[in-house]
Amino acid sequence: MLKIVYTEKGLHIERLSESLETWLANRVLISLRSNVGICAEPSSASLIIPRDLPYFQDLSLSEEIQDFRIDVCDSYSAEISLEGSWIATPENREEGIFVCCLTKKTEFFLHQLWREGTFNSTSLIED
Repeated sequence: MLKIVYTEKGLHIERLSESLETWLANRVLISLRSNVGICAEPSSASLIIPRDLPYFQDLSLSEEIQDFRIDVCDSYSAEISLEGSWIATPENREEGIFVCCLTKKTEFFLHQLWREGTFNSTSLIED
């Protein structure tokens, strides 16, 4: 599972080994125990990543069999559109966590591109 944390200052991407269902159930339990509301809904997210890194070509080959889309922005970058779930608090819905399930290989390539790229603070959330 790929977890993307969106904050006012940027984003952070992590790869998690647990299932989406287990992770979400734990988030709901934490929310209930801490008396903080939580919103979870289907959503999409986009990442801007550099095209000149070695993993970009591998990611492009995975696009045909995955639930994501690659759109070329310019000669240096591409937008990766993902489908998944948006988790946030009712008071602050602009910041939160986007989670999605892809193959381990695709998650690896996306994570590596984000880590090695110069665009790792650029993102766009779509509801």
